[in-house]
Amino acid sequence: MNPHCYVVTRLALCAVAISLLAPVHASPGAHGPNGEHLDGQATASVGALARLPDGSVNVPKLAQRRMAIRTVKVAQGVHPRTVELNGRVAIDPNAGGRVQAPFAGRIEAGPRGLPLPGQAVRKGQVLARLVPVASPIERGNQEATLADLHALRGAAERRVQRLQALEGTVPAKEIDAARAELASIVGRAKAVAGSVRGSEAIVSPADGVIASAQVLAGQVVDARDVLFEIVDPARLLVEASTPDVTLAAQVATATLPAAPAAKLQLVGGGRALRDGALPLSFRASGPALPLAVGQPVAVLATLKSTVSGIALPAEALVRNPANETVVWIKSGAMRFIAQPVQARPLDAHTIVVTHGLSAENRVVVAGAALINQIR
Repeated sequence: MNPHCYVVTRLALCAVAISLLAPVHASPGAHGPNGEHLDGQATASVGALARLPDGSVNVPKLAQRRMAIRTVKVAQGVHPRTVELNGRVAIDPNAGGRVQAPFAGRIEAGPRGLPLPGQAVRKGQVLARLVPVASPIERGNQEATLADLHALRGAAERRVQRLQALEGTVPAKEIDAARAELASIVGRAKAVAGSVRGSEAIVSPADGVIASAQVLAGQVVDARDVLFEIVDPARLLVEASTPDVTLAAQVATATLPAAPAAKLQLVGGGRALRDGALPLSFRASGPALPLAVGQPVAVLATLKSTVSGIALPAEALVRNPANETVVWIKSGAMRFIAQPVQARPLDAHTIVVTHGLSAENRVVVAGAALINQIR
């Protein structure tokens, strides 16, 4: 090989090696919340995912596209204040109901069988039949009363027939009194027979679906036992609680992180404390709400007061190994820096960063969790 060509080749290889080992710098525009520069040096290969010694991360362009990394340039703004409340899903009394046993009895299936949880029902539909049950002594007394009434009914019918045969010679008021007495005996006998041998239909009080069913064929229930709970899946009630008695007057809107599509409307706040807290009622509406009666939920109430900060999607927040809340700032073409922040929820999808970010930082709003996993 020509010595001159050999020297040129060695120089070219050295230049490539120096370029690969060159330190990665943050872009001049990366600043912390107090204006400090976030452009410390960190050495890494530009061709691979790597966690750099200073805690930042190197992500090549091709990897950014595969991970669907998205960033936005943030700006300060004024946003409504929010507060998170603990709540529980309940039945809307205007769109559902609870079916209880009116007396002690035995359950029998209705004309369509016993309904199951999740089955749609209509108002007035027969859900089951309840046959009265009584002790042997009570049942014997009822049977004796019924036998007496049958005997009285027979005598009253014969008396009415005799008086009708003498119509014209017997005053009409006697005939009417005999007929009235017969009707009374017939009614009493029917009532007693119903309590001894009859059954009562248990009907649905509203349109909806069966939320819970506590009955089986042949089951004996006591009076006031809950048999069925019926709810409208598109209309539910959320009962939240707060120790602040003035909060109800400050609430503007509210959302449910567990059901972002649900529309919450504040019904009002109670005027009596329950377990040391004031109950707030919200009416939840929407198609096919993914909620169940009794489910504990978090309610994000937006207040009429405001807070200054930077609004970001909730997925931009992640946790670092020290369990601090951080966001990832893009400080260069392939370098990302974890910045600790203080944030509070704004609604079911958005948070507002109150401390830790400065205006014009470019923050990762999609794919932050993937960047956070790079080691």
